[in-house]
Amino acid sequence: MTHATGVAFFETALGLCGVAWNSHGIAGLQLPEAHPAGTRRRLRARHPEAQEMERPAAVQQACDAVVALLQGGKADLSRITLDLAGLPAFDRRVYEVVRAVPPGVTTTYGAIAGVLGEPGAARAVGRALGRNPFPIVVPCHRVLATGGRLGGFSARGGVATKLRILAIEGAEAARQRSLFD
Repeated sequence: MTHATGVAFFETALGLCGVAWNSHGIAGLQLPEAHPAGTRRRLRARHPEAQEMERPAAVQQACDAVVALLQGGKADLSRITLDLAGLPAFDRRVYEVVRAVPPGVTTTYGAIAGVLGEPGAARAVGRALGRNPFPIVVPCHRVLATGGRLGGFSARGGVATKLRILAIEGAEAARQRSLFD
């Protein structure tokens, strides 16, 4: 796990999010919990050494982009610098591929495994995304199970949150799921 020097919290269309950073980039992002205190606790538990402080310009730009995306804007999160140090090599490879999936588009765990040259690794891709310390920036919500099934989502609200984010982005999977539920 990467060490963060700073943490800060910011409001989004989903609720209070948190961000942790260090001199190498964003070290973690926390999606909203049921209550703001839970969001704060969860991020602080993952980055206990970090101090709450004013965000540097690059971190502020990342927060602004997350806010814009979650409001339905066309924000590009692919340029946000992440600190991937300390993460397993396989996870880093998965995150790199998933970051290339644009808003409004979905793919599958199996397709990601295929891009990695490991076609039998769909479950390993799912586990890597379940550990994703950068949700939204590494858009694990855009990755579905075989046949367009939603699969899991580790954020509070699970699949319902995944659907909500996909709907904000205008993804076809969200419209289909909402239509047939």
